[in-house]
Amino acid sequence: MRIAALDLGSNSFHLLVADAHPDGSFEAIATDKEMLRLGTAVASTGRIGVELAGAAVEVVKRFVALAESNGAQEMVACATSAFREASDSVRVVERIESECKVKVRVISGREEARLIFEAVRASVVIDPSPGLAMDLGGGSLELMVGDGRGLAWAASLKLGVARLTAQHVRRDPPSGDDIRAVSDAVGLALGRVAGQIGPLGPKTAIFSSGTLKTLLGLAAQRRDGWYPTSLNQLSVSATDLRKLRDDIISMTAEERASLPGVDARRADLLPAGAILACRVLADLGIDEAVGCEWALREGMVLDAIGRHNRSDWDPDPRSMRRESVINLARRYGWNEAHSCKVARLSTELFDGTRPLHDLDGTDRELLEYGALLHDVGEHVSNDRHEQHSAYLIANGKLRGFRPEEVDVLACLGRFHKRGSPKASFEAFGRLPAPIRRRVVQMVALLQVADGLDRSHGGPVRAISVKVEPKKVVVEVDADDDISLELWGLRRKRDVFEKVFARDLEVVAARSSCGEP
Repeated sequence: MRIAALDLGSNSFHLLVADAHPDGSFEAIATDKEMLRLGTAVASTGRIGVELAGAAVEVVKRFVALAESNGAQEMVACATSAFREASDSVRVVERIESECKVKVRVISGREEARLIFEAVRASVVIDPSPGLAMDLGGGSLELMVGDGRGLAWAASLKLGVARLTAQHVRRDPPSGDDIRAVSDAVGLALGRVAGQIGPLGPKTAIFSSGTLKTLLGLAAQRRDGWYPTSLNQLSVSATDLRKLRDDIISMTAEERASLPGVDARRADLLPAGAILACRVLADLGIDEAVGCEWALREGMVLDAIGRHNRSDWDPDPRSMRRESVINLARRYGWNEAHSCKVARLSTELFDGTRPLHDLDGTDRELLEYGALLHDVGEHVSNDRHEQHSAYLIANGKLRGFRPEEVDVLACLGRFHKRGSPKASFEAFGRLPAPIRRRVVQMVALLQVADGLDRSHGGPVRAISVKVEPKKVVVEVDADDDISLELWGLRRKRDVFEKVFARDLEVVAARSSCGEP
């Protein structure tokens, strides 16, 4: 089923058209966005007004036309804080429904929080848990506490970034009085719910929504020297955010608009957003914030899927990582038999060569996922498919993976065929030196595993590994002749032998056919 979600927010309107599947997964087909800033008008005048109402109608018309042109079979539209509070919202909603032929549901703050948290727990691994999810819109701040099993507590506070800016920020850059006014407003509202949040013990904050994600990306850019390609599962410390806040509040809107990743139309909102983010983390004693790319519109799609086919969520919060990898592989028509065999052989090599490497359980997991995805580039072209694999992995919107983990998977896709990773490959070049060293070891193991299934779904059943002082002996249990695999390994053993300082010897088990 193809579902279109129209998120009519206080800052921006968003469209997501997605192909939904009975297992609860979906893939985005089309997206669109328009920043209307309804929240600013409502905070200042209490009304949306005729001019903005007309603009809202035109944007929704465009969204509906795009959804219909992409074959949407079901449309869901939700309106949030600005529509909840504006004195003229009933007329505006009636006009949208009449002129755009779409039913609009004005949702409560609690319902908004529920839908957002459905998206959060489907997009990031909440570990350690529980987590405090924060979605900062134009008119309200949704706070949610929960884990991979579901939402435990939620509240909607009238602390939207457009509202705070309109009510308390008078100068550019903001004055000391402006800064104190915003911080005091946040502290007062938060104080009313802090007693409910504290006993739940949230250990990390999860940032969704445009303003908070922008702040997260800027903090990472100042820490690492480059703006991250993905914000999902990206982690920054409260200290990083405080340093960014101090810089942000000293800049003019024009200077903020020139920063990487900043939408110029959001530049005037960043000071209030930064002050709020830091105040919430400080008052609740949280030291880390993690990014989440999904928000209300994705939650709306998940909710629509659930109404058609409800299924229990996997209690393991990390299961989304495997599910996301498998969905990406299937999207590009993977050779399942070959990829699964290479994944199994990779982990068997990993386990058998433990005396030679210092890789851990997370590295083993990434090696397996890299093996499952290593050939997805063949969907584009068999020629130079390893380069296509790296691109598809890097841009595959994998859920539950930190940006540096996506870079690791892209490296495995890029270098599974031959050669050692090079700093000229962007994903490898931006990894810290200790992770680069681990990636080279994983590449060495993946190349050998891929060589052991040269015939793609061929005769190799299992392997056993023996580490000797000067060589590594891999004994292959196979159903048939493994001559092709032995030939393939001659081309793929160089990195392994260099990395682990051992010769690689592959022999057929006594019960197997083929040349020893």
